[in-house]
Amino acid sequence: MSGLDDVKKLLAEAKAALSEVKSPKELEAVHLRFLGRKGEVTSILRGLKDLPDELKKAVGAAANNARQELEELAGTIGEKFKTLKIDPTFDPTLPGISQRLGAIHIINKVMAQIVQSFQRMGFAIATGPDIETDYNNFEGLNFPPDHPARDMQDTFYVEGNLLLRTHTSPVQIRVMEKTKPPVKFIAPGKTFRNEAISARSNYVFHQVEGFLVDKGVSLADLKACLVAFCKDFFGEDIKLRFRPSYFPFTEPSAEVDITCFLCKGEGCQLCKYAGWLEILGCGMIDPNVLRNVNYDPEIYSGYAFGMGVERIAMLKYGIRDIRLLYENDIRFVRQFI
Repeated sequence: MSGLDDVKKLLAEAKAALSEVKSPKELEAVHLRFLGRKGEVTSILRGLKDLPDELKKAVGAAANNARQELEELAGTIGEKFKTLKIDPTFDPTLPGISQRLGAIHIINKVMAQIVQSFQRMGFAIATGPDIETDYNNFEGLNFPPDHPARDMQDTFYVEGNLLLRTHTSPVQIRVMEKTKPPVKFIAPGKTFRNEAISARSNYVFHQVEGFLVDKGVSLADLKACLVAFCKDFFGEDIKLRFRPSYFPFTEPSAEVDITCFLCKGEGCQLCKYAGWLEILGCGMIDPNVLRNVNYDPEIYSGYAFGMGVERIAMLKYGIRDIRLLYENDIRFVRQFI
């Protein structure tokens, strides 16, 4: 290069290269090419000695001006990278990588639906500890120390009279010991039983307990409450039936079945061709339980019910193996987003 036109051409070429810079690494390469010790601008300045005297001054001035202009432009671009803290390995022009949104686990989702249904009926929420006393878990609920009904629930004992609660019913005792009637609560939470893991059972599961105590509470009130819940949760066309059963803390006791929502009561594999699905246990609170919390059973009566959240989830969504709920298989979890 030997003239003013060459300087102008070089300046335009350098500006174009700087305008396409996307990273500090690219900026450094362009800077070395044009402004480095062996760069093209430097080459022009070193070649001034070979030019005619009448061109040396003009070409030299033009080359120095070009150097200054390119240094300022490169400096501005460099400051922009510092401000943006651009990672040399990151290309901001590439399309972004989409991130999958998280979701509520199916157990928490179903528990929240159950809780919200009873909240709409005026039930408040009560909770209790996972580690309970033998009294709250058994004796206060009409399980004497030698009662055979204790064999219905295989228990994890911690130390002394402490154990992992086998149901959320101890919350009844805790609430009623501290609260005068009327009481109207649901108690959602985790429970534990020493059971073998299989397709239908696990040693940890979730329950939602409900109880109401007031003057004049009858079995009709219990039935109305559970019918309202089932229609709200499973749909208006659902039907219920109450079967006599036994629980130490309720008398009379019953289990509740609903028409199979898959076959509408006609019989299918889900309901074992019976047309009915068991969903919960319930009954009128035994007078002995009321006496244990200093409620007068001659004045007050009440009802209680309890349901397994996993069972409700498995029935509602056709899940055949409870272990799927705890394996954290993202393919399974995504089905319920």
